[in-house]
Amino acid sequence: MAINLEKGQRVDVKIPKFIVGLGWDANSSSTGQEFDLDASVFILGENKKVLSDDYFVFYNNLKSPDGSVEHTGDNLTGAGDGDDESIKVDLSKINAGATEICIVVTIHKAEERRQNFGQVRNSFVRIYNPDNNEELLKYELEEDFSIETAVEFGRIYKRNGEWKFEAVGVGQRGGLEDYLNKYN
Repeated sequence: MAINLEKGQRVDVKIPKFIVGLGWDANSSSTGQEFDLDASVFILGENKKVLSDDYFVFYNNLKSPDGSVEHTGDNLTGAGDGDDESIKVDLSKINAGATEICIVVTIHKAEERRQNFGQVRNSFVRIYNPDNNEELLKYELEEDFSIETAVEFGRIYKRNGEWKFEAVGVGQRGGLEDYLNKYN
């Protein structure tokens, strides 16, 4: 049975291979334009910086060099039920210098389209076992991010040799560029 997390809650990640599923729905009357939300992953070292540019995994770089993180592709509309974007993780392959995997979701062209996370509902991040599709944990963002265009959904981090997941749920206004500046 899955653990439903609250903001700030941390749990152990007990299996080395899992899938991070991200989902959301856009309010239909928001702006008259489609919402394109994008999941991105930053694989960080102890200094809280990306190990190298290749360890920034997103729709234009679908796989980390060590093969530990693989983005399955960009969903341009968020239509349909279930996960809108997925990220495969295999911690047994991760670069020895990696200490954290930061998962963010941003709104593509948010400023141009005048869109923000206040117009997004039913957003969640979940981790499940790909072998049996058992959902291990789920974090539903219930916050109202009325002006934010980017949200750090969660992070997987190593503490004392063990991997853990933290439900973060922190938004910001700058979009993907702010995360690039923060983690590069």
